[in-house]
Amino acid sequence: MVADGVEGLRTVVLDCPDPWKLSEFYLGLLGGEVVQEESDDTWVAMVDPQGRRLAFQLSPEYEPPRFPDPAGSQQLHLDVLVRDVEVAEPAVLALGATFVQAHEAFRVYTDPVGHTFCLVWFA
Repeated sequence: MVADGVEGLRTVVLDCPDPWKLSEFYLGLLGGEVVQEESDDTWVAMVDPQGRRLAFQLSPEYEPPRFPDPAGSQQLHLDVLVRDVEVAEPAVLALGATFVQAHEAFRVYTDPVGHTFCLVWFA
């Protein structure tokens, strides 16, 4: 059931110090294209090949989430589906991701400004 008047989720927005730079990382990770809607550099939106929207919003006072830190919240994270993590991992590291930790069915990374994301696969 959807709330009356609600059509669905449109965009996931990440705060960051440089929207264009972070959009380049996620375009390299997920593919897709930029769909610029604002006339300045405070907001960049992209659409991935499946039509999902991800946007990057300027936050001059941005501080990355702390993970893993029981006293700090990661606030949200993205799960990115991969076929072969051994192929995907070097590619995401080359884009600027940082490896954090491995688990049985996923590996945790941070993007260039500290947002947490996971590469997940079906074993």
